[in-house]
Amino acid sequence: MFITAISYYLPERVLTNEELVSEFPEWSVEKVAKKVGVNSRHLAAPDETAGDMAEKAARRLFDEYGVSPQDIDFVLLCTQSPDYRLPSTACILQHRLGIPITAGALDYNLACSGCIYGLAMAKGLIAAGIAHNVLLLTAETYNKYIHPSDKSNRAIFGDGAAACLISDKQIVNGQFVNRKLSGSIGHFALGTDGSGYDNLIVKTGGSRTPAPTGLITEDEEGHQWRDDNLYMNGSAIFNFTLDAVPAMMERVLQSNGLTKEQIDLYVFHQANKFMLDTLRQVCLLPKDKFYIDLATTGNTVSSSVLIALRECLDRQLIGSGSTVMIAGFGTGLSLGGTILRF
Repeated sequence: MFITAISYYLPERVLTNEELVSEFPEWSVEKVAKKVGVNSRHLAAPDETAGDMAEKAARRLFDEYGVSPQDIDFVLLCTQSPDYRLPSTACILQHRLGIPITAGALDYNLACSGCIYGLAMAKGLIAAGIAHNVLLLTAETYNKYIHPSDKSNRAIFGDGAAACLISDKQIVNGQFVNRKLSGSIGHFALGTDGSGYDNLIVKTGGSRTPAPTGLITEDEEGHQWRDDNLYMNGSAIFNFTLDAVPAMMERVLQSNGLTKEQIDLYVFHQANKFMLDTLRQVCLLPKDKFYIDLATTGNTVSSSVLIALRECLDRQLIGSGSTVMIAGFGTGLSLGGTILRF
């Protein structure tokens, strides 16, 4: 199975650190950039949904790579901000994108590890003979969940969408799909620790607490937890990442018969610069093999790995013969990783 195309879409509205700091004068532009590694982030328009962004990313992929919607036989959409409670936004996208009605389509609710899980599901669908060309879409509008006074999360998160084509061969309808490189997908290592589910959560809006409560509580770090908005216990997520990711990396290497030295590039979920720098040091990875660049996008949740991969391809950081480890970790708590051979 191969990744044969990657494209992405970022909303037009850009929120700079200068604008953010003007609302929170106790901060400085330099402090925000140094702490999280973000200079600006894109925000979805008030009337722009995850489905809208996913459609734009998919259309860009079709245009850039000469892919016909008629070739798609399964649509996977990773989002935690669907257009409706029901039906699945993926079903709506099948219609809007002109994908055949013989194609399967479904949403799945994951965030920072969502790209990895999507690749795993796509590989499974193809291995089972259910599909030949799976369109994996990731789209998130986390900023619609963030309270205006939540400066930490507003500094970190950006909205965006990505599209990825996973195929059973490198050629579709007699033509090379990818103008760049295609990557074969290796074995996966996945993991879940649901005991930490409430460390990154929007508490209301689901069946357990359907109506807004307006309730505000304070965690042990002094951060306010609003039931109706995104809450993130940063230290708990940080500790989970440092505990779980190194072991997951070893599982990925072992299952693919590789050593750390044989990996040409590590492309992990672009959470924030401090977390990535610390993770790199804990895992004893060389700086020149560890990709970090969320300066103009912020943390785009499930789209961050695909956006980073496309940027690495465009910048020729990935070449013919490259072996790349990708990994995601966060909400759930959930994590996963695999190897791509280009």
